Order: sequence, then structure tokens, then C-alpha cells
Amino acid sequence: MRALRMWAILARAALRAEMQHRVHFFFGLLGGLAVQGMGLVFIATILTRFGDLGGWTFQEILLLYGMRLTAHALWVIPFASLFQITHVVRSAEFDRYLVRPLNPLIQLMTRRMAIVTIGHLIGGVAILAAGMVRSGVVWTPVNVLLLIAALAGGALTEMSLQLALASLAFRLHSATELMLTLDSVFNSFGNYPIKIFGPVARWGLTTVFPLAFAAYFPATVLLDRTDELWVLPWIAAAAPAVGVILAALAYLFWRAQIRYYSSSGN
Repeated sequence: MRALRMWAILARAALRAEMQHRVHFFFGLLGGLAVQGMGLVFIATILTRFGDLGGWTFQEILLLYGMRLTAHALWVIPFASLFQITHVVRSAEFDRYLVRPLNPLIQLMTRRMAIVTIGHLIGGVAILAAGMVRSGVVWTPVNVLLLIAALAGGALTEMSLQLALASLAFRLHSATELMLTLDSVFNSFGNYPIKIFGPVARWGLTTVFPLAFAAYFPATVLLDRTDELWVLPWIAAAAPAVGVILAALAYLFWRAQIRYYSSSGN
């Protein structure tokens, strides 16, 4: 709780610092919204041409797309500074984190607030709301709880993979390129029904990169499409728990890799 409270205090300070530049703040939000809107327009164009995608209608993909984008925003808002880990390690900025009486990860998280990520959240929530209305899902209390758990689990799944890659910076002195590659994988494949890909790709996106757990599996449960899955339905329903497990393992990996940090300062 103390760590969470400290993160909230420092995150508010970082946000206030960013808001001092109003024009930058505005265009940051606009840029985040534009990115999400362009992706949706691309999917809509494909569905206009072909009618459906792997048997999924536009309304169903709208829900899947909104879930993925919202989960992505929920992890990247607090953890966007992970992408700066290479600079933090190479410049010996991490030295300061180690001598302060605060968790080094929290210090890295609150190093700066990325305004564009707030635009991602606004866009993701708007698309998710439209998907909830148009997808035909009956929003019983159980389904609402599953949706909330899926968003949290999806955020933790993506965050855990990025945190694990960021931890490699303590050994390799470089991790940003790997993290950007992983981000591209999620953005390229996570917005579509994974059943449209071949069996090798489906296997890779379930085990090597557990992207299927981030949004696709929970979406199939909500939309009652579990008959198309290559895993048991209860595994798809338990997708949020996978995110919790991966996040715990990623944090342990982070703690273990800090021991290999070697300052480049003097």
C-alpha cells in the first residue's frame, strides 16, 4: 500500500509537469486518439470489403478491439517509462534509484508521464463502450465482472512481457528495441480474432507470446464463441489469472536482474 501511495503521488507530480505545456498536452491526447481511430478505420475497411473476418462481424470485432486497446492503455499509462530503460541504464541514472528509499521500479515508472497514453485510454474506452452496446452481449453481473477482470488481466499480461524484456537491460545494456518489437506484435495481431491465423501462429501467440490471453480468449467467452478455440473453454475463462501469474513472475525476474546492474558513471 505504501508503494502504491508513493506511485500515486509521484505520478500526479509527473502529470502536472506535463500539463504545464498545454499545447503539447493537447496534441499528445490528439495523437493517441488518432492512432486508435486509424486502426479502427483500417479494420472497418477490411470488413466492408469482405463482410466478416474469420466469421466475426464488425460488431464483435469492435468489442475485441476495444478490450485490447483499453487493456493496453491500462498498462502503458503507469509503465510507459519502461521504454526508456536503455537510456536510464546507460546514463547511470539508475544509480540514483538505488540509493533512494523507494522501490527502483516505482521511480522508473514515475520518471515521466506519457500524455499520448491518456489518448489511448480515451479512445480505447470509447471503442469498448460502442462494442458493448453493439456486440449483442447480455451484460449480466457475471459478464460485467468477467469484462473487468479481462481488462485487468490483459493489462498485466502485456505489462509482464514488457517488464521481463526491460529487465534484460541490466545485462545487455539495451532493451528498448526488443520492447518496441513486442509492442508491434501486440498491435499487429492483438486487434484481430486469432483464429484467422495459421496453426503455427496460433500456437506462438498462445505460448511464446501469450497474446491470446490479453483479449481474444475473454472476448470469445463473452461472445459465446468458445467452440472455435484450440484450448479448453475454462482456460479461456481463466485468462485474467494468467495475467496475474505472469506479472508476479516478471517482477521476480526484474528483482533478480537488478543484481547484474553495473553503473556506467564515475
